Amino acid sequence: MESSIAIEALSALAHPGRIAVFRLLVRAGAEGAPAGDIARALDTPANTMSAQLAILTRAGLIRSRRESRSIIYTADYPQIAALLGFLMEDCCQGRPEICAPVAAMAACCPSPAEKAQ
Repeated sequence: MESSIAIEALSALAHPGRIAVFRLLVRAGAEGAPAGDIARALDTPANTMSAQLAILTRAGLIRSRRESRSIIYTADYPQIAALLGFLMEDCCQGRPEICAPVAAMAACCPSPAEKAQ
């Protein structure tokens, strides 16, 4: 992952409303949620939600798909994993014991996509 992509993703998450949307979608798993349900769950006006979803989509953190008349949003787990990998890449500085607790935690907690298999 390029640093400019990571910066855009982190910038998108640096807003209370957008991180709430992101967290909701991560918890929703591969099934995702329609924009209207997300807006209602977070008590956010539709136009504000639309802007938040657009920013998260441009940042590569979420995806959308059309189902009938609804647009369903889901977390983009491969992109999230790439962002986390980018953040952890240089943290160890040749000392793997620094990152071992984080790596162990990641290994014990499969993503919703992995759980669905």
